[in-house]
Amino acid sequence: MAAELKKAIYPENATIGLPTQHRFDPYTLNGGTIVGVAGDNFAILAGDTRLSEGFMIHSRDTSKIYKLTEKTFLGTCGFQGDVLTLTRLLNARLTMYEFEHRKKMSSTAISQMLSTVLYYRRFFPYYTFNILAGIDTDGKGCIYSYDAVGNYEKHTYHASGTASSMLQPLLDNQVGYLNQEGVRRVPLTIDKARTLIKDVFISATERDMYTGDSLHIVTITSDGVTEDHFPLRRD
Repeated sequence: MAAELKKAIYPENATIGLPTQHRFDPYTLNGGTIVGVAGDNFAILAGDTRLSEGFMIHSRDTSKIYKLTEKTFLGTCGFQGDVLTLTRLLNARLTMYEFEHRKKMSSTAISQMLSTVLYYRRFFPYYTFNILAGIDTDGKGCIYSYDAVGNYEKHTYHASGTASSMLQPLLDNQVGYLNQEGVRRVPLTIDKARTLIKDVFISATERDMYTGDSLHIVTITSDGVTEDHFPLRRD
């Protein structure tokens, strides 16, 4: 009966076709992974430089770390269009704040501002995974992680992006010492944190095709900022 009804409505010699549904998808996942680790007097933010879509690599040299102030950096990945829009908006707000107050915005204030910016777009959110790293007013390192609508939390370590499910358990074990008995907790140093970040990214590139090419590491201290690049797997 259904087949006969279909032929009656759409005869074989008719020029009109069956109805089609047109969809609009404003988001695209461009992959990538970011990791932040904070210590007593430093904060380290790292991200790979691969920009991909599906099985295509658009760029092998696109950093996911963006400088906001001398002591605050933002690591963000996801949809590159929203990443660029978000960073431009944050830079504009930071410039307006500096002109109005004659000083740079602190890392703590920037963390709250980023939350407000993301919450403002909660009904059509930025498709970005964000980690904010910097030095607070007490000279200690701080890491903030965010969800799509602005909820944020302060951490000593965090991973976001396509390989975060693989990196976060390793950080829980090596930095957080979670669910371990009889383990002597050793204070985290800059050298140990940098070595650990390199190791976790090397492991991620073996299992996640959206992470790779090279690693951009930013080390933030009260004395200044250092940036390094480390090669990763390129296939």
